[in-house]
Amino acid sequence: MNLLPTAVSWLFVPASRPERFAKAAASGADVVVIDLEDAVAAGDKAAARANLSRHWPGSAGVPVVVRVNGLRSTESAADLAACRELGPAAVVLPKTETADDVRAAAEASGAPVLALVETARGLVGLPDLTTADGVVRLLFGSIDLALDLGTSDDAALDTARADLVRWSAARGLPQPVDGVTTAVRDPGTVTRDARRASAWGFGGKLCIHPAQVPLVHAAFAPTADELAWARRVLAVTADGAALADGEMIDRPVTERARRIVREADRAAR
Repeated sequence: MNLLPTAVSWLFVPASRPERFAKAAASGADVVVIDLEDAVAAGDKAAARANLSRHWPGSAGVPVVVRVNGLRSTESAADLAACRELGPAAVVLPKTETADDVRAAAEASGAPVLALVETARGLVGLPDLTTADGVVRLLFGSIDLALDLGTSDDAALDTARADLVRWSAARGLPQPVDGVTTAVRDPGTVTRDARRASAWGFGGKLCIHPAQVPLVHAAFAPTADELAWARRVLAVTADGAALADGEMIDRPVTERARRIVREADRAAR
């Protein structure tokens, strides 16, 4: 069963720290992202690939994906070749900008592609890159995008968030995955960011510490009030009624209620 389209929590672990692979898999995260890119120093890339091959957690019990170095880097070919040998559930492709990027990474790695959108060119390329057959889901690289845009105001990225949600829906892709929250010691900020992402239409969030995983799950799960409302809507719909809580019940309202119940069931599992 392919869990990548519905995964909520995505936990990064450096490829240079193989002793953390099993801990990441046992963290409760839906997906483990072994990182060959930003989490590994430039001089340690080859050693990190060797660690990855030597300690590959192929039977981790959760999907394992690999963030490779970008296609325009000197490490890309070796990373993608290693993935072809190891067979991860997918590769995370940094700075994805075109459908050709997706196809090149999929062909070289033999794996589906999670397109990490984190540049201005990637944003304006969404109509193109979302047409590629190999793309599984969009991930939001908010920190790199802020750097590329020259902004330190997170609110300036809201239009980018809307673009990822909009193009995912238009192309029939799963809800995108929001970027990381760097405040690992501030659970309130993690929860706030995750709730905002859920409200914007994202379906999950990237995590950089195991402590963030349960906070993300809780933030993306429907509240008790939302679930109670959804069940009331579905109950009166089954009886053929047209009103619930004074609200007209039409198809979009019913579908929203069904989605909330599905999300609650998934969170319970």
